Amino acid sequence: MRKQKISFELSVFDSLKELSQEEQKLMAAAVEARKDAYAPYSRFQVGAALLLGNGTIVIGNNQENASYPSGLCAERVALFQAGAKYPNIVIRSIAISATSENYEVEKPVAPCGNCRQSISEYEVKQKKPIELLMMGESGEVLKCSSVADILPLAFNNSFLE
Repeated sequence: MRKQKISFELSVFDSLKELSQEEQKLMAAAVEARKDAYAPYSRFQVGAALLLGNGTIVIGNNQENASYPSGLCAERVALFQAGAKYPNIVIRSIAISATSENYEVEKPVAPCGNCRQSISEYEVKQKKPIELLMMGESGEVLKCSSVADILPLAFNNSFLE
C-alpha cells in the first residue's frame, strides 16, 4: 500500500475590489441573478454567472420546488442554459454568490456535489478548465482554476468507454 495526498491551491481575495474588472463584472452579474432566485422553502438565494469564450455572460439562479429533488441549483441552470444556447462556445469562468433571508452569508459558497459534477462534465467536453469565483453576500472571494481542484478523482466519460 502507498498513500497519496491530493491538494490544491486557491486564491483568497479580501474583497471584490481585488478582482480584475472582468471578474468584478462577472460577480456583479451573479449577485444580480440571485435576486430573482425562486427559493421560498430554503430562503437561500444563489446566483451564478458564466463567462463564455465569446464574452457573453449567461446567468442562472436556484429554482426550488415543493418536491425538493425537482429543484435546480443556480450553477446548473446557468450551465444548461449556456449548453442549450451556445453549445460550442467555451465556458471560461463561473461566478457564484449566495445570500439568505434568515442570516448573513459571510463566507464564500462553493458548488454542491451535483453542480461540481456538472461543471466537470463541461470541462471534459471542452477540454479546458473552468475557473471558479465564489463568495457569499460580501467579503472574501475564493478563486480556483478548475472544478477539478475541488472535485478530485471525478467520474467522467472516460469510465464509459
